[in-house]
Amino acid sequence: MQTFEQNITVRWSDLDPNGHVRHSVYYDYGAQTRIALLQRQGVGIDWLASNGLGPVLFREEAKFYRELRASDELVIDVRLSGVSADHRKWSMRHRIKRGDELCAVLDLDGAWLDLHKRRIVTPPAALVSKFEELERTEDFQPIVSRKGG
Repeated sequence: MQTFEQNITVRWSDLDPNGHVRHSVYYDYGAQTRIALLQRQGVGIDWLASNGLGPVLFREEAKFYRELRASDELVIDVRLSGVSADHRKWSMRHRIKRGDELCAVLDLDGAWLDLHKRRIVTPPAALVSKFEELERTEDFQPIVSRKGG
């Protein structure tokens, strides 16, 4: 399994008045990386729309280690940190790096939403197989569903 990486350059519009990257931009970087990953695997935005499916997030948490500034060249990776047996629910981790320097880590929990029924569903086999190809974190844990899903 190979780690997916996305290169991003910090833009002027990403900055706060102090010249640092705004906290919400880190989450945008993660979202862009996830969509780029799905796109590369052939299950991107068009595929999701034609299957009436979309990702939904329950939790997104950032840990900041180093400040980012305008024109910094970043590499953001994505790895699977958990998945339920039926692949309805999943957890991912992004590492945001500048060279070898770890600048932030994003952890998130999500699921697949049927856009018509507005319910969490088991994804089609094509999407399940793509998730099985993702690199897993060192602390990967199966997600055990609680009562009610």
